[in-house]
This record gives sequence, C-alpha cells and structure tokens, in this order.
Amino acid sequence: MTTTTTHANPTTAEVLAAFRQDSAAFDRLLHGLTDAQWALATPAPGRDVRAQVAHLAFVYDLAALSCTDPERFGAAMARVPAGGFGAAVEQGMQRFSAGHPADVLDRWVDARDRVASALAAATGPTVPWLVNPLPPAVLTAAGMLELFAHGQDVADAVGHDVDRTDTVAHIVGFVARTTAFGFESHGLGAPAHPFRFRVTLPSGRLFETGPADAGDVVEGPAVDVCLLASRRRHHLDLDVQVRGADAERWLTVAQAYRGPAGEGRRPGQFA
Repeated sequence: MTTTTTHANPTTAEVLAAFRQDSAAFDRLLHGLTDAQWALATPAPGRDVRAQVAHLAFVYDLAALSCTDPERFGAAMARVPAGGFGAAVEQGMQRFSAGHPADVLDRWVDARDRVASALAAATGPTVPWLVNPLPPAVLTAAGMLELFAHGQDVADAVGHDVDRTDTVAHIVGFVARTTAFGFESHGLGAPAHPFRFRVTLPSGRLFETGPADAGDVVEGPAVDVCLLASRRRHHLDLDVQVRGADAERWLTVAQAYRGPAGEGRRPGQFA
C-alpha cells in the first residue's frame, strides 16, 4: 500500500478536476433515469429525486453568483432573515425543480458548468459565502460534499451503487476542516485541536491529513468517513474507528455542514 499525504492547500484546479469527475458520474446516473424514477422518494424526508437535483442546482447557482457578482450575492444574503437560510433554499429551489425532468436536468448541467467556470476564473484569495469568505478551492470542496451527499440520496432512491473514486480525498480534507460543525449544531463546545484523519481511498492508497501528533485520530475507509460526515449513514453501519475523547464525541455528532443536523439515517437502514 502506498502512503500519500494531502496537500496542505490543494489548488483550485486540482479540486475542480475532481469536482468535474464526480459531476460527470452523476450526469451519467441522471441521464439513465426514467420519468417515474425522478419522482421517487429519497431517504431525506420530503425530498424526491427531482428535489435533490434542484437543491444541487440552486446551491451551485448561488456559488457561481458569489464568484461572479459578489455585490448581488451579498444583497441576496442580506435579505435572508437570521436562521432562515433553510427556508430560503426551499423557496429558491422552486425555479430549478419546475417542468419536465429533462428541464430539471438541463438546469443542473447549466448550474454545474457555470459554477465550475466561475471558480476556475476566481482570482482573489477568497470568495464570499454563507458565513465566512472561503478560498475557491475550499468552496469547490464544499460543492463536492454537496454532490456526494445529495447524489447518494438519489442513488439510494433508485437502487444505484455509486462507484466512488479517490476524488473523495478532497471531501475528507473538507471534513477535517469542519469537525467543529457537528459540535456546534448540538450546542456542544468544539474541540480545541484539529484531528488527524488517516483513511483508505477506494484505490487502496492511504490518505492522511491533520497534525501528525494529534491526540484525536479518525481512521477507516474514506468513503465511510464521507458518508458519516454527510449524515448519509449511521456511524454504527460504518467502519470508522476513532481514538481520543473528542473524536469519540465527534463520531456521534459528525456533520460537515453548518446548521441543523437533520434526521440523519437510522442504524441498519441500508444494511
């Protein structure tokens, strides 16, 4: 087995290449769906396949706006009441979910292409985002997490096995940046120190990120770590091992996104 260590700061181009690869795989899944499959319920309560794709298109459209017109993006965010972003997402999704499934698919492809182009053209060190400005590479990784999570919901709904690749390394890197989010969403104090993530990529390579001398360590298959942090599988159904008191706590609250945790998934739901 070859050991590889993550770049401390992967370039936007490197993360975008992985994003495009994952997006192409999702495209292939969507193009194979029947109209009936677009209406199937996904494991996320109240969300069918159409809604999941519309969610992704909306978020990518918003990210493209943040890169290309920061003033309009800021004005749009200023109109969202405190704690009301979830409702704003539901409202914003409507224009992406209307019409025939082919129309929804076209909007997804358009939003995906525009955000990739906008992130590739970003020249500043950061672009505005929901809470804090983010480096373009980090915002791209966040978009990969969104695609991983909502794409998994679609795959689960239609009974499709996702062929994950080593692109998940960038998502693990994002998970490592966001270990505090799960604690915050549960009203808990965040860990004082970063974790070490030592995970096996789908190719069998070992991927490591975080301080080598960290007292809290997360190990296991990279895909399992991403399923855990996106709350698409319960930790009891995953092969994620931890060492350290904070990592033990994180195992039960992990999420790599801000805001409410949501219902998550039940133990054994996908046995």
